[in-house]
Order: sequence, then C-alpha cells, then structure tokens
Amino acid sequence: MTAPIGIEVWRGGVNTWECDWMGHFNVRFYVAALEESLASFAAQLGLEDAFATTAGATVLVRDQHIRFQKESHAGDLIYMTAGVLEMGESDARFLFVLWRQKDQLPGASFMVRVSHVTAGDERPFPWPALARKKAAALMVEAPDYARARSVTEAPIGSGASLKRADELGLMRLTSGVIMPHDADVFGRMNSQVFIGRVSDGVAGLVGDFRRAVAEHAETKPARAGGAVLENRLSYFRMPRIGDRFEIRSGTSALDGRTMALFHWLLDPRTGEAWGAASAVAIVLDLDTRKIIPVSPAADAVLRPKLIAAEGL
Repeated sequence: MTAPIGIEVWRGGVNTWECDWMGHFNVRFYVAALEESLASFAAQLGLEDAFATTAGATVLVRDQHIRFQKESHAGDLIYMTAGVLEMGESDARFLFVLWRQKDQLPGASFMVRVSHVTAGDERPFPWPALARKKAAALMVEAPDYARARSVTEAPIGSGASLKRADELGLMRLTSGVIMPHDADVFGRMNSQVFIGRVSDGVAGLVGDFRRAVAEHAETKPARAGGAVLENRLSYFRMPRIGDRFEIRSGTSALDGRTMALFHWLLDPRTGEAWGAASAVAIVLDLDTRKIIPVSPAADAVLRPKLIAAEGL
C-alpha cells in the first residue's frame, strides 16, 4: 500500500469495452480519465468554469509524461488524485496519480504541463490570484515512481514533418479526421485521441518486434502481446473539428528488455506537426503477465530496422 498524493479529483471503474485484446485497460482510457481529472482539478484551483462552453479562459495541455506501474482490468475500481508540482506566470506542472482501489497501489502516474490561456485564441495570460493561493496549498513533490525513467525530458519532435517522415520511410500508423466526439467544448482535439489512435495501429509497427522476441525467447510463450511502460506526448497545436491528421511512426532504440518508439501527429494539409510522442514498449507473456526478454538472436533480427534521426 502506498499513501495517496494530493487530493482526489476523479473516481470510476474499468469497463470491459475499455480493455484491449490483451485484457488490460487501454491507454486511451487512462488519458480520458486524466482529461476529466484535469477539469476537476482546475475547479479545485478556483477555475470552476474553465471547461464550460461559456469560458473566457481555460487550461491547455502542452505535454504529458505517463508511467504505467500496474495493470488494471475489467471490473477494477480506480480513482485519481492530483497536486501542483510547480506554477509559473501562466504555465504550471501538475501531478496526477491513478490508483487501484483493490490494493491502494498506483496504476499510472501523469506529470502534465499546462498553460492558462484565453479560450478563443489560446493566448497565455497570468493565473488569477485565487488560483495561485489555492495552488500553494496543493503543492506536492513527484515520487520516484512518477519521474521520467526511460524517455527524455528534452523537447521532442523538433524534426517532425510530413516531408521528413517520407524521407525516413516512417510507417503510416493511422489517419483520419477530428470528429465532434473527438473534441472538447472549444472544438479542439481531446488529448486522448492521439494516444488512442496510436494504440489502434501500433500492432503494425511492433508486430515484427513481438514475433521476433517471442520466436527467439528462451522459453517460447503460448501467447505474446505487448504493453507500454512509459509515454511522453507533446502538443504543438491542437487540431480542431474537421482537421485531417496522419500518424507516422518508427522504432529508434532496442535493449535487452524494451524498444523505443516514436510517433508524429501530422497535418496532411500543411505537412507540419500537430504533436509528437515517444514511448518505451515491452513484449508481454499474456499468460504469466511478465516481460519476455529480448535475446541476442532477436536483437540481431531487429536492430537493422531501427531508425536514427535527430529531433525524433
């Protein structure tokens, strides 16, 4: 058991339709819970109407760092707590932790960088005095389990563009259009869409990785799947309802246990990037729920497929 950090801002449960084919709570729904938690926490900071249709100001997500500690499954009860890591003139970093009710252990942690902006043109402006006062009483420190471990804290996606994706031969993971159900009350894409659409198509990127690791494992698993241990997502501009998008992806590193992935959320109209993400993934034995190590033989098969480029 671990003591909860901050104040409770959300509570719910895991539905069967929120779990993927590997049997665990899918990443898009972790982030969906995070989105609700952010709106709830904004209210705790005195920004009660920040996510209402009438809002003049709101809280815009700039960057999300996610670490997954424990799996959650259908029927599990879960809840979210939150606190303030730091607050600047018009920006801040918040900590959210998703807890499993059954054992009071963290299932996932989120360090989220946000800006206080005008609802219409997203112009940053100072936090109100009330928000600063309330934030002072909600300050927390990030525990070790929430800190970045395998993904960089440096800016990501500086080289992202459709042209660069074509030059590198990046896989077209998914593509589509931002629909009304994908957007918030301001018509901007919800952040769960990016990670959710990555999840929808990632098997195409890591399928060879999983097969090679399973085939060359010391003990071959009956069933092999995968999981993400850590994610970092940065949003440069949020697409709006009606905007098209394309996610282009690649693999950039490999070690004895994990593979590093990167994803670019691109605007097909301009060729520019809406956002970028990096992730660390594993191959999972679906029966033992344990990591399948990357053997030297599997490494030899997979290493030539890695993509090295600046600004991933």
